[in-house]
Amino acid sequence: MAESTTGVGRAPIQTARGEPRLRVAAISKAYGAVQALVDVDFEVYAGEVVGLVGDNGAGKSTLVKALAGVIQADSGAMYRDGQQVHIISPHDATRLGIETVYQDLALCDNLDVVANLYLGREEQQTVIPGVVKQLDETQMEARTNQILRQLDVKIPSVRTVVASLSGGQRQSIAVAKTVLRNPAVLLLDEPTAALGVAQTRQVLNLIRRLREQGLAVVMISHNLADVFEVADRVVVLRLGRRVGSFAIGATSSEQIIAAITGAEFGGITRGANAMDASHEGSEMAQ
Repeated sequence: MAESTTGVGRAPIQTARGEPRLRVAAISKAYGAVQALVDVDFEVYAGEVVGLVGDNGAGKSTLVKALAGVIQADSGAMYRDGQQVHIISPHDATRLGIETVYQDLALCDNLDVVANLYLGREEQQTVIPGVVKQLDETQMEARTNQILRQLDVKIPSVRTVVASLSGGQRQSIAVAKTVLRNPAVLLLDEPTAALGVAQTRQVLNLIRRLREQGLAVVMISHNLADVFEVADRVVVLRLGRRVGSFAIGATSSEQIIAAITGAEFGGITRGANAMDASHEGSEMAQ
């Protein structure tokens, strides 16, 4: 299937926005005989939410791990604001302003919100110059409250133990932890998975606020309804290849499903009959 880069009745997606905040060109990654990514191009601009979708095994997680420095691509190039960069570790990604929130959230349930946000990066104040320092609890608590207000995250108290928070609140705390580092790009791995309706709404509103603050946000999701609600654009991977880039508002869920399943837009499928493609697509949208 040829890649769609326009959506229905819309000019090409690339506009006068300048350089993408993050771009990869012809990224490939193989695990033995399995080709996880094949010459994949990907880009996200400042103030944009890009939904990254595809069936299981499409290469979504592999691409995000490459962007986050967890794995190294076999070939291809990465660019940050137009300048080529080399990301070979999570530290490199963080240094370049690229943060990732994985499904497991990496929170310590037995610690409060402040301690989770500052874990490993605690603020200190001098008690006896050159001799004694102690944690600056006042400064950390004030900054935590500032970040949560900025993101409109509502919790009982910043001293609440994380284990007692709801799923949506925990997801918000994981995002706030990355925002504390002033990222330019935020990668979200299935941010609404296993959340109820109200908690999902809370997380989607948080993603909107991140976009309003100028972050470039990449959202991996199997839930097309959530993607259509907050994304500006959808990039589809299939069998390790990028097969489509669609502008939200100028495309339909049927087109996205067709790209995910390998169907043609006219209803003629490639390698499957229309009923099978429709069934797979409906599962994907759930």
